[in-house]
Amino acid sequence: MSWRSVLGIGLLLAALISGWSAWRNRANTAPTAIEQGSTDFTLTDFEIVTLDKQGKESMTLRAPSMARNRADQTSNITKPLFLLPDAAGEHWRLSADTGWVSPKGEELRLRGNVAGDSPTDGKTPPTTFRTSALDVLAEQDLARTDAQVTLTRPGLSQTGVGFRANLKSQQYSLLSQVKTRYEPKAAR
Repeated sequence: MSWRSVLGIGLLLAALISGWSAWRNRANTAPTAIEQGSTDFTLTDFEIVTLDKQGKESMTLRAPSMARNRADQTSNITKPLFLLPDAAGEHWRLSADTGWVSPKGEELRLRGNVAGDSPTDGKTPPTTFRTSALDVLAEQDLARTDAQVTLTRPGLSQTGVGFRANLKSQQYSLLSQVKTRYEPKAAR
């Protein structure tokens, strides 16, 4: 056998092995790359109304877009607006720049210009809530943040760092650096 034949067989074997190796690695990595960047579904300009066990509205969500991540089943929402009915059926409004929802919907994270506003029916004193971030744990009826918070209603303004609210009992706590300003004439 000549040196040319040995070299040709060697090059042929090297080409076959490198081709097989590249094909095998491509088959192993391609699906995970697709899964990480893909979505199950995308909604645009939508409204979702969720009902409680008695068939009454428990929450309405409106937003320009929402995408569900296929890999971890979380959802990302752009400019979410949540309408939360009170006992009288009037809606509290909760909005933010972005929202994130856990796979089973037990956790909601709102980020950027988080704003909460009371119903405008005249029965509830106009109440506002402002912060940069808010986490809502639905199963625990808990809303919380470690960011600065401003709460206002006629005659009362409160600011603080850190906030916890029991959504069922409607009790809240500002955790630190609390400042309260009370103006009795403005409450009338």
